[in-house]
Amino acid sequence: MRRWSLRSTNTRGSATRTWKRFSRSTPPACEPTSTRPAPAMTRSSRTRRRTQGGHSSYTNSRIVPGEPPDHALGRSRGGLTTKIHALSDLTCTPVMALLSAGQAGDNPILTPLIDALAEAGHGMDFRLLADKAYSHPSTRAYLRDKRIKHTIPQRRDQITQRKNKGSKGGRPPGFDAGAYKQRNTVERSFSRAKQWRGLATRYDKYAVTYLGGVLLAMVILTHRAAR
Repeated sequence: MRRWSLRSTNTRGSATRTWKRFSRSTPPACEPTSTRPAPAMTRSSRTRRRTQGGHSSYTNSRIVPGEPPDHALGRSRGGLTTKIHALSDLTCTPVMALLSAGQAGDNPILTPLIDALAEAGHGMDFRLLADKAYSHPSTRAYLRDKRIKHTIPQRRDQITQRKNKGSKGGRPPGFDAGAYKQRNTVERSFSRAKQWRGLATRYDKYAVTYLGGVLLAMVILTHRAAR
């Protein structure tokens, strides 16, 4: 049986600035030139003047197929970030990946991630290893409905609430501590993927372009693991 691990990570976007250079050795112009003087600025023209960066540069993003409205960019503690959600196998190779904004939660992306895995033709005969971020009743119900075996530890507050209910709290979900030790494979797969500078820090304008780089890294890592 295959065992796949699940994790999400943030990549920080980069901003570039262009600075003007001034040379002190340039002599001042002492002869009259043919350049026309600039027109006087009025109050109405100042209000209509566009400043640099005042408008979005994503005006043509509607023609890019598959581009999300938010371009998979969001505000988090690290600034503008993009989050990569991925499934990895025991060879530390990412199998499926999706993008979201940096402030998005991990648990809501699990359902579309597994649905995308099924649409790609992968079987559901595997065990899912995930951390406490995916320990939600709706997630466990979805995995049971799909008949996907999973090993997800409970959060401390969930354990406390179940114990406070007594016999009405039900039985705790099954947890295999030995199998959960193999969840480090997804951490190692992200460490390998982040060796590419273009993935560790996002420089791409569009999310589809950045996702293409992620998929290319997945292909390279898959071929390296098959050697």
